[in-house]
Amino acid sequence: MKQVFSFVVLFFVLLCPVLQPAAADTATDGRQGITFYVSQLGDNTTGESWTHAFTTIQAALNAIPDEKGGHRIIIRPDRYMESNLFPAGRGAKGAYNTLIADYDGSLGSGAKGYAIIDSGDPNLGFKSVDWWTPFRADRSFSSLGWDRWKLKYLYTTGADAGLGWDLTSDEGAEFTVISEDCVGIGRAFGGLIGAFMSRPSEPVVYRRCQLWSLDWWGDASGAYARANNTSMPEHPDVIYEDCSLVGPDNAFQAGNPGYDGCTRVKFKNCRLVSLNFSQPRGTPSTGIIYSTIKGEYLHVDLEDCTLMGYKVFGSGDDGKITYTTKNSVQAYIQFEQEMPEGFFRLGSWPVEMFQTILPPELPHTQTALVREGTIRNDMCEFSPIVWKNRLCLMECVRPGSGGVKSDYYLTIHDVETGEEIAHFAEGYGLAAALVHNDKLYVFASRFENNNWNDVTLFQSSDLKQWESHVVIKQTESEHLFNSSVCWDGSGFVMAYESNDPQYPAFTTKFARSANLQDWQKLDDSIFGTDRYSACPCIRYADGYYYLLYLEHRNPLWRFETYLARSKDLKEWRLSPSNPVVAPTEIDEGINASDPDIIEWQGKTYLYCAVGDQRTWMNSKRLVYPGSIQDFFEGYFQVGLEAPLSK
Repeated sequence: MKQVFSFVVLFFVLLCPVLQPAAADTATDGRQGITFYVSQLGDNTTGESWTHAFTTIQAALNAIPDEKGGHRIIIRPDRYMESNLFPAGRGAKGAYNTLIADYDGSLGSGAKGYAIIDSGDPNLGFKSVDWWTPFRADRSFSSLGWDRWKLKYLYTTGADAGLGWDLTSDEGAEFTVISEDCVGIGRAFGGLIGAFMSRPSEPVVYRRCQLWSLDWWGDASGAYARANNTSMPEHPDVIYEDCSLVGPDNAFQAGNPGYDGCTRVKFKNCRLVSLNFSQPRGTPSTGIIYSTIKGEYLHVDLEDCTLMGYKVFGSGDDGKITYTTKNSVQAYIQFEQEMPEGFFRLGSWPVEMFQTILPPELPHTQTALVREGTIRNDMCEFSPIVWKNRLCLMECVRPGSGGVKSDYYLTIHDVETGEEIAHFAEGYGLAAALVHNDKLYVFASRFENNNWNDVTLFQSSDLKQWESHVVIKQTESEHLFNSSVCWDGSGFVMAYESNDPQYPAFTTKFARSANLQDWQKLDDSIFGTDRYSACPCIRYADGYYYLLYLEHRNPLWRFETYLARSKDLKEWRLSPSNPVVAPTEIDEGINASDPDIIEWQGKTYLYCAVGDQRTWMNSKRLVYPGSIQDFFEGYFQVGLEAPLSK
């Protein structure tokens, strides 16, 4: 009987967290409102699906229809250059609104990772200006509109604060916000909550967040809180659970000169790190945990936490901060500093703990492309071919700009031996090659009058004797650049790059041919009427035309290789898993352009150029362990329909 009773007790103890979840979590269990989608691949119309997604977070926030709560905004993982965001409506008790990124791809965006909200200047970088943050607040504008919102999988950076809200003109209003699995990086604060009153059953919560401050001057700390309590409350105003708080001076800071409100915070399973371990005679940290005003205005509850820094506590008046410790609370501090009672003093650097303060490694979005490294310096355009059972590269040799006719020409090299087996087409470049019936066809643009002109076909059966003629003539208002040709089972299709002024620069146009000699422009087939689409590379597989092209990530000076597909060369769908290649390595600058692709001995090889799109370009090769068809199809294997593009 005792065993049965013990089992029942144990069962209910284990079940209690399910039956009675924390108040901060039950706040999201109520009404279900409208779901909006945000994706830079969307058509920016209704926001009702990934296809019709808003292209900015602010547009989705503007669409919140009421303050009944339960509305959800789902963001495709990507980089959003936005700042001072504010919603049209607050959430409600028991029905918080949600702002969440599709971190693991389970919500159908086709991508994985954080939604990066970068509030920096897209041309000049980090914007450390007072009141300039991802979430709007200033002396006359309160963050109160974010009341009862829950945020998840956001990476906020580029400004004065990261995950921060200040009520300013609504000083002392009740306010709750929940941040989970987020990263907050700011000049002053990684996390900020100010001028508010907490709700006893709905505290502000940071859970599994990385909060970083980048400055030591003035008010600056990994996280900051200032509540407006007239006396110390019995409940925490803010709970930090399983978080890392890091700053040059303070990991956590409370209070503000001129205020006398009390603030209570709780840290559970947290890492608090002040990076300043100065000598006492130098410029030491004011404390891992610091009260800007009187120490008595701050109370801290610590449970299972590790602290690192010059000293544990500090305050503006050298007063005592009140605190409690529970379970394992330990600190690693400068050897001359006293350890407060209740803390276990660490005598050696906590290596394992220090490793945890960085954001987690991002999940991979792309199909399994593996970089093989740089294959050529100072080279931009390649076209891989198989010639006489040898994998070869046609290289477009040219200066970055200017030069004379003899500076521009094409060569072909054996990939394995490096042997040059052809040298031809002086004065031409931006070329693509195709082998058909043991004959090589090369399509190139002519460099003349410091610009690129027409598309000319060079053809040879032995790579020694060449015939040539113009196959695509440019109009009076355009110049022609990169081109690419594929076989679609019944004929040949060419994609060629134009700077036609009636479309964005650059645009991809198409032409057809039955014999590779005579080409007919397809005036009703144009890709890129709504976007920059340079450096096209076209292939055909299993009923689809696939187009690799260069996407300019406006407003940034950043370029990535994207993929689209079409059955008719008219209606195109962008891969929801874009980009195919982005500049992610330290030697790749801001560019991954000029793609070309080939299948060889059961593997797919993708060539591209990296650089800064201004002064230098190097070339790299990436490999996929399968066929081109499998490679392309992998970028369209998601549950929801991919976005439409023109």
